[in-house]
Amino acid sequence: MIVPFILCLVSLAGVSVALILPPFSDFILLAGPCALASLILLLRAGFSDAVRVAKPLPPKVFPRRIRLGRARPQNWVIIDGSNVMHWKDGTPQIETLREVVQHLTSLGFSPGVVFDANAGHILAGKYQHHYAMGKHLGLPEDRVMVVDKGSPADPTILAAARDLGARIVSNDRYKDWADLHPEVRVVGHLIKGGYRDGKLWFDLGQRASPPQVR
Repeated sequence: MIVPFILCLVSLAGVSVALILPPFSDFILLAGPCALASLILLLRAGFSDAVRVAKPLPPKVFPRRIRLGRARPQNWVIIDGSNVMHWKDGTPQIETLREVVQHLTSLGFSPGVVFDANAGHILAGKYQHHYAMGKHLGLPEDRVMVVDKGSPADPTILAAARDLGARIVSNDRYKDWADLHPEVRVVGHLIKGGYRDGKLWFDLGQRASPPQVR
């Protein structure tokens, strides 16, 4: 950025001399193009810096974000938020998720929640990001992930669970992802649940050893 600026000043000075002093009028043939070229370089350098400053930081990936809590061993579970929020009467409710989070915590689990991008619209009529959803659930932001628009939540849920050695709370069977994540076929890896007579239940079962993933 400094070099184009200096070249531009020198070239403009040369143009000024050529215009003011007739004996040096021919000098404009050299100074003029140099001034124009240096000005273009200056504008391009400034634009590049502006783009670098304005470029947003890449979103944090959920498994990396939640891994910060692994200073101590945790009994992690990943909640499929967009699935679980429909558990009570088939109606999406943030209260349902809050109860699930609280109940799992009381059982000794450390829950993290992953949502589809449209979860906020479904629950509150507008987009809700990690912080807002975490606030609704009484969880810190690094325990909640709202995936990017146009991206399914399933791969993030499965990757986070594998990364943390966690189970998944959902009534989805993830059949479309079973080849990449054979652990979903292991008994107990997926925790089903719902409501019976208004009371929350989980099928915790006995978790078998997951298959070796290469």
